[in-house]
Amino acid sequence: MEFIRFITHYGMHFLVPGIIAYLFFKQNWKKVWVIFILTMFVDLDHLIATPIFDPERCSINYHPLHSYTAIGVYFILLIPSKTRIIAIGLLFHMLTDYLDCYWI
Repeated sequence: MEFIRFITHYGMHFLVPGIIAYLFFKQNWKKVWVIFILTMFVDLDHLIATPIFDPERCSINYHPLHSYTAIGVYFILLIPSKTRIIAIGLLFHMLTDYLDCYWI
């Protein structure tokens, strides 16, 4: 079961964003996919937690960049077209982490 959780979590972090980029941003899908992957830097907030990684901890509303307030900001970032792709990447990241909380 742990292996399935691992594959699902990281597949949703790396493969599914590529599929989303390809389906919705066909002309620039590689660039969009890279931007989606770069939104993974939101996980830098894990470095201030003790322990840094805890497989039994839900990231949502525990880490500052995974807080409900931050998620609200990510929704606001959907409005300007210049930040929309970043916002989509961040929100999909939050969705992935949220779904991972159900595995715990």
